[in-house]
Amino acid sequence: MFVGINSNMEAELLFRKREGLSETAFVEMVIWRVPDPVRGSGHDFKYRLALVSNGVCLLRYDNEAGKGDHKHVGEREVPYHFIDLTTLQTDFWKDVETWRTGQREP
Repeated sequence: MFVGINSNMEAELLFRKREGLSETAFVEMVIWRVPDPVRGSGHDFKYRLALVSNGVCLLRYDNEAGKGDHKHVGEREVPYHFIDLTTLQTDFWKDVETWRTGQREP
């Protein structure tokens, strides 16, 4: 996946994980360190954390260039206040747990 870097330095993959939650659901998390902040973000990380069930992305935290830090909840896109990688992952897993406990919309 291209992360939109216009520098001589490459992005450094920090973390990549795909974890099955059930026969039809999984979480995929990918985090890179980038040489310059992604346009719209004030930090040096590019990330994508997603919850997929039955082939549908139900939840995704990312920082797409130009949009900055945000999350997709179903069809809605809402801003996300990035603090650090630990908080990002904690917030994501809280939303995943909300979905898993039957509330279904993270």
